[in-house]
Order: sequence, then C-alpha cells, then structure tokens
Amino acid sequence: MAALGRRHGSLQGSGAELARRLLRHPEVELTRVGSIDYVGELLSAAHPNLEGQTDLRFEDKPVEELADGADIVLLGLPHEASFQCVDALSGQDVKILDMSGAYRLRNLDAYARFYGGVHPRPDLVGTFQYGLPELNRSQITGAARVASPGCFATCIQLALLPLAKAGLLPKQVQVVAITGSSGAGVKPLPTTHHPTRALNIRPYRALNHQHTPEVEHSVSEAAGHPVAVQFVPVAGPLPRGILATAFVEAPGRSGDELKQVMREHFAADPFVRVPERRLPEVVAVAGSNYAEVGVSVDEHSSTATVFCALDNLLKGGAGQAIQNMNLMLGLDERLGLEDPGSYP
Repeated sequence: MAALGRRHGSLQGSGAELARRLLRHPEVELTRVGSIDYVGELLSAAHPNLEGQTDLRFEDKPVEELADGADIVLLGLPHEASFQCVDALSGQDVKILDMSGAYRLRNLDAYARFYGGVHPRPDLVGTFQYGLPELNRSQITGAARVASPGCFATCIQLALLPLAKAGLLPKQVQVVAITGSSGAGVKPLPTTHHPTRALNIRPYRALNHQHTPEVEHSVSEAAGHPVAVQFVPVAGPLPRGILATAFVEAPGRSGDELKQVMREHFAADPFVRVPERRLPEVVAVAGSNYAEVGVSVDEHSSTATVFCALDNLLKGGAGQAIQNMNLMLGLDERLGLEDPGSYP
C-alpha cells in the first residue's frame, strides 16, 4: 500500500503521474492522498485524466493519519514541508520516500548555500539513502528511507557517471540543460506563464542551481577525485523533458570507444539506453521512465560532448520515485514503468 502527500500544487505534474501509475500498479494499492487543495474532491478534480479511475478523494489530514496502515509514504512536497512530515512519521513503522531536496545532501554547508538556510534536522541526514537506482540499487533495495534525486541531477549524473567510473572524467565539467515548463510547478509566474514561456529560451540560476551539489558529490565519488560541475539550467518552451549537454575533455578517445563505455556501464540498468544511430532526444523518452545517453567526439580536438535526455516528470520525478519504491519493497524495479511513452 502507498500513501501520497501533495499540497499547494507543488510537484503537480509528478503528483499526477504518481497517482496515475500507482492506481495501475500490479503490486501496490494507493490508499490515501493528502492535500490542502481540492479537499474532499475526487482526484479527477485536479487531474481530469483520472476521471472514473478511482474513488479516492483528497484529504487534509496529518500525514501520520494518512500513513496509518500503509507500508510506504511517498512525499511530493516542498522541502520545508517534508521536514515536518518526516518528523511526524518518526514513530511509525512505515517506509518514507521523499521527492524533495530535504535529505538529498550529506554536506550541510552545501545545503545552507543552495537551499538558503541551516538544515533543521542534520541528525537525520545520514538515515536517507540517495535514490538513484543506477548508482545505489543495492543500498536502495529494502531501505527504510530514500531521498529521490532532482530531475536535473538525475539527467546530468546519468550522462557523467559512466565516464567517472571509467576514470575518464576531468576535474571540471561544463553542463547546459534545457528543461520543460512542467518542472516549474502548477503556479504560473511571470517567467513560466505560457505566453512568455512558449516563445522563449531563458537561462536561470546559472552556476547556482540547487541540484548541482548532488551531481558533484556522486561524480566525485565515482571518479575518485573532486569534480567541479559548472551548470547552467535553461527554461525551454517544451512542456516536459530535459536534454543535458556536458562538455568533457577526453583526449585520445573516439566516440565509438566512449559509447561502448556507456553501453557497458548501463548494461544492467533497465531504464537507460544508448541509441545506436542517433543522439538522445526528448521526444524519444517523453511520457516514459526511460533515459537516453549518448556522446559525440570532435576528431580535431579533445572535447567529448555527452548527452542525456529524460522526462522530468517520470525518470526525473514520479517514475524514479516508483522505481525506488519498488526496490524498497523488494519488488521488480520495472513494475508499473515499462511502457515506452508516446511518439508524435
């Protein structure tokens, strides 16, 4: 069984995807949905695609009541609210999967810098396993608490980890990643309002995005030396999806060699693929939990351009949360996630 928390429309797209997929999951029952919006109304009031799919209604109740009888609680909340919910659940025998940034970072100085304040529960930081299955599958399996990665962080890590593990990642990497409008949440802002977003490409939080320290920690550990990631996120006019492009100095390596490194690295990972005849693209993974990685090498220089594409609401959000949930519950991680998405 699973309980889902959602409030103020935060992570609305991921919340909708969680509900949609959990309702059709062969081994899990969605039992309660918490919210302070649409209280007492059917899920279809907020998510019309769920019309007729469930009789569940949004409930505004303490998370410990929502979790009563559940095996696992999935929290799709702002990080400030996640702290409160984790505290409230501390006395219950229930697994917790948190989709916010509350417990992703082990470095408390990095948390203070990128999240704008002192971490309120440093004593709990080490109790959450970082939930990137392609990096920590064995640690996630059976875990009691998991912090699911951010969407940009997932995309960039999948691009860089193969080279890091192979000893091919330098001490500094530049990354540009374009994301769709669904990553900004449901509340319209001047920078996310459709009339401006649909006609615009805009960098934001350049070199200061909160997902950066997640990436630096993982790839530095994998590489065996500190790796500085200079990351510029870009808001694009597409509704969903992320395409990350990383620039890596890889002297003496051909594109075929690096592509083989990627294939071998992800050989046991069911949701990461290396396209044979093209580079990764958002339309190939939109609506699915799959990610694509690829590489292109300039024969006249030492620069390799590494790419990753994924759906920010699925492999970057709800899909990855369900993949982690499956592992936490001892289930096949592919359950409820193997559909290939749609293609125009």
